Amino acid sequence: MTQVTHNKKPSSFYIGLDIGGTKCAIVLSDIEFNIYEKVFFETNVERGPTAIINEFKLHIHQLLEKYNHKNLVKIGISCGGPLNSKKGLIKSPPNLPGWIDIPIVAILKEEFGVDVALQNDANACALAEWMMGAGKGTENMIFLTFGTGMGAGLILNGKIYSGTNDLGGEVGHLRLADDGPVGFGKAGSFEGFCSGGGIAKLAKSVVLEKLQNNISVEFCSSTKYLDKLTAKSVFTAAIQGDTTALEIVNISAKYLGKALALLIDTLNPECIVIGSIYARNEALLKPLVYEVLEKEAIPEALEVCRILPAKLGDKIGDYAALGVAMQ
Repeated sequence: MTQVTHNKKPSSFYIGLDIGGTKCAIVLSDIEFNIYEKVFFETNVERGPTAIINEFKLHIHQLLEKYNHKNLVKIGISCGGPLNSKKGLIKSPPNLPGWIDIPIVAILKEEFGVDVALQNDANACALAEWMMGAGKGTENMIFLTFGTGMGAGLILNGKIYSGTNDLGGEVGHLRLADDGPVGFGKAGSFEGFCSGGGIAKLAKSVVLEKLQNNISVEFCSSTKYLDKLTAKSVFTAAIQGDTTALEIVNISAKYLGKALALLIDTLNPECIVIGSIYARNEALLKPLVYEVLEKEAIPEALEVCRILPAKLGDKIGDYAALGVAMQ
């Protein structure tokens, strides 16, 4: 499916590719992030990488016919990890079965004759929020996904920092407690306490204990509903004042504050931009997080760091890969 947002044609343009397990997208924009066209299609992973890459090529060729190939500056790719951004390889992401050591950068460079850059989706989103979102104008920024999982994109001294082998920013793996919900394969991890899946697991254990002690829980009245608990249902109940939901939110917020304090003390950023769950529930989470930060973080480092909700919202996917192309 194609969306056209501008009738005029840019004198030079960038193309961003978002490779997802469910959907893929191709976005064409100028240097100011004005999007001229977006094409998206179902991934259908069972087709395998060759068929999916060929579909990307087909759509890009169609765009280049329309927008003049010689005006294409660069292509950027955002994809879930693991990957090797320096070698341009996609290395078997869990949501893309069969994509083992795919040299995506070399494939597209040869096909279109321009520079191609690859970053994992957290880094790509960090670039987007830094270049045109909540972190615009900063030199040192951390972006936290806080969605299905918990990952970070690091902008340090005005550059994306991906680490020695693209594992920089895997903050979800940090252990914050000896025990707790499992996230990133580790009990008590940052991802365990602060992600959609982690909060659902946390809710399940808290609610089960209440129900076993004959304490009624309004938003989950029976153990048969435990598997239907989600981060969304917990926050909805918490906003309505449910005491058990507020208890769960308090636990998540406490560990979010602890992890933010570690990041502030270690990296001394100007701002930490947090997406998805935090962005949607900032009013509830922010005061709880700051309670912890004021106890845990170096005061002078906290004073110069702003904690901000991600600004780009649902559009971040469109801008993420473009940020990779323009970095």
